[in-house]
Amino acid sequence: MRRVSFLVDGFNLYHSIVDIGRNNKGLYVKWLNIDSLCKSFLPLLGKDTRLEQIYYFSAYAFHLKDPGVIQRHKKYIECLEATGIIAELGRFKFKEIKCPYCNKLIPRHEEKETDVSIGIKLCELLYNDKCDIIVLVTGDTDLAPAVRHTKKCLPHKAIIFAFPYGRKNSELEQIAPGSFKISKKSYIRHQFADPLLLPDGRKISKPAEW
Repeated sequence: MRRVSFLVDGFNLYHSIVDIGRNNKGLYVKWLNIDSLCKSFLPLLGKDTRLEQIYYFSAYAFHLKDPGVIQRHKKYIECLEATGIIAELGRFKFKEIKCPYCNKLIPRHEEKETDVSIGIKLCELLYNDKCDIIVLVTGDTDLAPAVRHTKKCLPHKAIIFAFPYGRKNSELEQIAPGSFKISKKSYIRHQFADPLLLPDGRKISKPAEW
């Protein structure tokens, strides 16, 4: 039995979901049940596979100064954790970038640590023999060096990408044969119940904006 762990790039997945809502008026799929979604991919990995763990990497956008955004995100992560998912939270960092047209400095906030955290978790799980297959739910090429290194040192382990809708990447596909795309229908099919009943008896309802 081959053990499978999923490492989910929360922001890459989120922007994919936003694109679906933008391109398909009235189709909102933010209430995504990531546990159910990942489990649906196990048959693609072989009959002798079992789910070991799912890790979700993200960060709270405190810089937006909108308590509603943080509250919704926290509720969503609480739902994910209720299904057994482990949330790994990074942070946003302030920086200024120079406008190429007017040379003025423009304030920006960049999500930090996620790529590094995913890369570290990838190496940690495989080097410590915690699983046999890693599925990276992302289309971010920043993870390419970590994937190349791990595949070179541990050729008996498997690493593949599950590209979020609209995030397929040919470079990543080449270094990880067997990678696949997540369809829009998969997002629609794997939504949380509304409201979601938590193990402690509490209920969390889908935000009205979602």
